[in-house]
Amino acid sequence: MEYILIPVVILIFILAFRAVWKKKKWQLPDTPFPPKWRKILIENIAFYNSLNAEEKKHFEYEVQEFLLNCKITPIDTDIDLSDKLLVAASAVIPIFSFPEWKYYNLQEVLIYEGNFDDKHQTDSKGNNIMGMVGYGYMEGKMSLSKTALRKGFSTISDKQNTAIHEFVHLIDKMDGGVDGIPELLLDKQYAIPWMDLIYKKMDEIWDNESDIRPYGGSSPTEFFAVAGEYFFERGEIMENKHPELYKMMEMIFRQDTSKRKLQLKKVDVGRNAPCPCGSGEKYKRCCGGNA
Repeated sequence: MEYILIPVVILIFILAFRAVWKKKKWQLPDTPFPPKWRKILIENIAFYNSLNAEEKKHFEYEVQEFLLNCKITPIDTDIDLSDKLLVAASAVIPIFSFPEWKYYNLQEVLIYEGNFDDKHQTDSKGNNIMGMVGYGYMEGKMSLSKTALRKGFSTISDKQNTAIHEFVHLIDKMDGGVDGIPELLLDKQYAIPWMDLIYKKMDEIWDNESDIRPYGGSSPTEFFAVAGEYFFERGEIMENKHPELYKMMEMIFRQDTSKRKLQLKKVDVGRNAPCPCGSGEKYKRCCGGNA
């Protein structure tokens, strides 16, 4: 019996040590948010534009924090600052109402030019994957198609966003299993009603009686991620067409997305133009002074 307990104790100690080590390693921003980054957010992230001034500061902080702690690596392609900010925004949007949330289970996001297969090959016949959360030797990594990443934010009316989809999967995975039940965000008493609702909505998809993307009918796991895209992209439509589902998603993510006015803006950053941060000052007297 003692010989069995000793390895178990050692394993628990190692896991506890790794958890503490990861938390100590987490970095926090200690510099102002770069004005150049803010311009990119305004022009590319409709969710950001729907926030008030205080919420925008929080969003910017979370974006900085994510990029300090997660490496973004291009694979046989080129990426720019905008791509990195799109990834960070995708991570922040689902957990925006959880300021203490940390993606301890993610160390690196791999960006491919286009689609890939389940072995991360881009030149095979089965390269139909746009995003994937890693398992096994890929644990702690996420893979994304650059084409899908950009399209997810350039088109805000199609209820689809690959990067947000994958981060919803990652949130689901934080409790130890990817099953469509985000136990860290959903109280236990709601787990069974949530699963009942998922299967009800999947039946509607199979019967061609739903505007939810068909891929959501493939499993409870995929339904949760597809519904997440819908919730954050077109909350007002989900509330109207799927009020019960919307109410559950609102409870899970603690956000009322139906009230958000999502729009992309072109920013004029001339020295005498209003500062894009929303302060009311001219750009040259505000963020432009630190640019």
